[in-house]
Amino acid sequence: MMRIMFVDDEPNILSGLRRILRPLREEWDMVFVESGQQALESLDEAPFDIIVSDMKMPGMDGAQLLSEIQHRFPESIRIALSGETDSHMIYRCVQHAHQYLSKPCDADTLVATVKRAYALKNLMKDEQLRKLVSNLSSLPSLPAQYESIMQELQSEDPSLLKIGEIIESDVAMSAKILQLVNSAFFGLVRHVSSPIEASKFLGLDVIKSLVLTTGVFSQFDESSIGEARLQAIWSHASQVGILAKQIAVQQTTHKLLGDYALMGALLADVGKLVFAVNLGEELARAEKIAADEHRSDWEVERELIGHSHMDVGAFLLGLWGLPNPVVECVAFHHVPAECVEEDFSPLTAVHIAHAIVSVDGHEDLPGLDREYIGKMGAAERLPEWLKLYEKLFITDVEAAVNG
Repeated sequence: MMRIMFVDDEPNILSGLRRILRPLREEWDMVFVESGQQALESLDEAPFDIIVSDMKMPGMDGAQLLSEIQHRFPESIRIALSGETDSHMIYRCVQHAHQYLSKPCDADTLVATVKRAYALKNLMKDEQLRKLVSNLSSLPSLPAQYESIMQELQSEDPSLLKIGEIIESDVAMSAKILQLVNSAFFGLVRHVSSPIEASKFLGLDVIKSLVLTTGVFSQFDESSIGEARLQAIWSHASQVGILAKQIAVQQTTHKLLGDYALMGALLADVGKLVFAVNLGEELARAEKIAADEHRSDWEVERELIGHSHMDVGAFLLGLWGLPNPVVECVAFHHVPAECVEEDFSPLTAVHIAHAIVSVDGHEDLPGLDREYIGKMGAAERLPEWLKLYEKLFITDVEAAVNG
């Protein structure tokens, strides 16, 4: 039985949660506490699978509590449930929480979020996957620049100047970000020559995603993967990320979902890089079989290696503690129906964008799960997003080349 703790300093809120979640008392072992200190005392007594905490509480606020839980009880999934709209508080939440939910939050959304989080936690417990990862000789570590930027974001007054200086300290990361910001994707009329200027143009959220992704990419040895292949994976991820973010924001009008979609898309194929470095022969064989038999590469990977690049990538990001919506994008971007989410999510946007980019915007979209897209209420907007892809990556690029 899943053990879950709810933390809120308002007794009425806890009473409401008890009432709406009563039908699940046979499935969930639930504890309700009114302070961060009580939460830590309960955790000292016995582990909890999931903690759902309010953010604005007297004494120890939610961000402090989740930070302490992250440090002392890393196996617990941390969900922030708050009515806060202050951007600084939200950044603190995102740093220490796997997921952020806004108040008021209806029961269906809360239950779905908890179930999704628990499903990902079970993925992290997969013994075969743990064995596979532990036997790999090389896994990328969380980039130091990403940690530094997250620390800056938590400061009282986050500075894009300081963030640009952090990026500038890493040559590979600087090159990747300048390459992207000067591409036709963003439609700039002048050349951006410094990471600091690029940071000011792109903004905090995009920079955060790009720093993590480029930091991961820069850790892989081009000689073992091949420069052309590394560049192809990066270019594909960039296009999917830019398109996915716009799709998510257009469909939901929720900026944070767009940020999650961008980051999830940029990191979706990190598992392929891990395979390429550690299991190059097996990966090459899987890709050949997939091409010869017109099958999906992830299916053949699971047959030959035991797990797909989706599984390994999601496992790695889960170990890093990235937000659950990002991990879901990596874990299910080819098979979104396997996720328990029932509403349009960053995963939906990444799945659509991946299908469009993979066939260069052709309308047949063989990689698209149309039944799933229909259930998400997004089928009618596909023509609109195909035109968006053409504008972003075909029309503008052709104009740049011919201009």
